[in-house]
Amino acid sequence: MTSNLDREGTAAARDHAEGRFATLTFERDVAAPLSVLWQVWTAPAARAVWSAPKPSVSAEFLEADTRVGGREVSLCKVEGQPDVRCECGWLELQPALRSVNYEVVSSGGVTQSAALVTADFSGAEERSRLVVTVQLSSLAENMEARYRQGFDAGLGNLAGVAGRTMVLQRVIQAPRTIVWNAWMNPETLPQWWGPDGFSCRTQRIDLRTGGEWVFDMIGPDGAVFPNHHLFTEVRPEERIAYMLLWGENGPKHADAWASFEEQDGATKVTLGMALSTEAAFQEAKGFGAVELGLQTLGKLERFAKSRWDAVA
Repeated sequence: MTSNLDREGTAAARDHAEGRFATLTFERDVAAPLSVLWQVWTAPAARAVWSAPKPSVSAEFLEADTRVGGREVSLCKVEGQPDVRCECGWLELQPALRSVNYEVVSSGGVTQSAALVTADFSGAEERSRLVVTVQLSSLAENMEARYRQGFDAGLGNLAGVAGRTMVLQRVIQAPRTIVWNAWMNPETLPQWWGPDGFSCRTQRIDLRTGGEWVFDMIGPDGAVFPNHHLFTEVRPEERIAYMLLWGENGPKHADAWASFEEQDGATKVTLGMALSTEAAFQEAKGFGAVELGLQTLGKLERFAKSRWDAVA
């Protein structure tokens, strides 16, 4: 008589043979610092840029809460085909070290697969490494092959985006509410935005999801630089995301995001910017975009601290 253990072992072997369960590993060396890679992996605005595996697929993010216990819901859309829904739940987030999330994929209301995704990060100053392990349980045919194709393409996109992304950070000695209100207030944002010596001339400003800021930046020598920011997400006191255009309705040159984290009574501001092309990234680095961006955050700090000192 065959024992229960024998039957269970036979069933498990059959499931593996049929491709129901699989452990997949993906590795990428990335030409970007570890801090940048982590931001591109976790920041919703960046994930929206690289997550679609190929140009014929578009990704729409319905929900994104990147913290332990939070979840992300997105739709992969291909013309003429049912949308594929992906729900991701964050189980562990150790900055620049490891993330763990579950992932459930469905189509037409029917679950196709469930997976546990572990991402391990390592690296040095200019290069970093990402190892992603996917423990997959398939409920539909060909999910292992689809996961291999999707993750391989998506991580290739991620490496490209990380290689053209700048990340700037500053800890501002003022409460998050003060810093947020300095940024997301149409009266105050133009007062400090831009590097040292620059000023802003606003044409229109509407700081909400779906809103915009059309303005000119004016340099110390009087040179005028037309700008158009389109706000794709505003999550009060947590983060914003926006697209940067060269002038009103001009070509897009970057996707940007800013996050605001409480830190012992201060506020850690992280500003990320993924340039649209490698050439644009190199050009921006060449004219000192990192230094100019840090000057902008310095102006924000001075403005926010003056507001805090006035009420403290």
